[in-house]
Amino acid sequence: MATVSLPPAVLAAHWLGHRHVTRRVIDAFPPEQLFTYRPVDTLRSFGEMAWELVGQTGYTLDGLLDGQWGAPTWNPLPGTEKPGLLSAWDAQTARIESGLPGVRADAFGRTLELAWGEMLTFTAVIGAIDNEIHHRGQGMIYLRELGLTPPEFWERA
Repeated sequence: MATVSLPPAVLAAHWLGHRHVTRRVIDAFPPEQLFTYRPVDTLRSFGEMAWELVGQTGYTLDGLLDGQWGAPTWNPLPGTEKPGLLSAWDAQTARIESGLPGVRADAFGRTLELAWGEMLTFTAVIGAIDNEIHHRGQGMIYLRELGLTPPEFWERA
């Protein structure tokens, strides 16, 4: 087992900072464009990407908090309404706030065999955060293309 020395409460604070910024990006979209605007036909809407983030975060939290690292299942788009997406987002954020600080630090050094290959638990968690950052950046570009100013990424509260 590898040693990962980042305390779970510190990781939680880091992840939550990203969650708060991404939520503001979701909220900045006009409801009628969150699930419809695509700069080109081959790209997804930011609403679709945000639901992907909800799915990956749910998968990661199920594994990290409940020990259930089964095969991921990607459900069809759960909805196309902004309030439903924000509600799911907020529920997951609360789960991170309440659950992640209590994870044993040694849990992050366990090796997992996931659909993406063998990796440390810590790597799986960081991968979920990295994916959020990636898609949030896309959402910020979409907002600019719509003539809207995205939220400041350094305002993490």
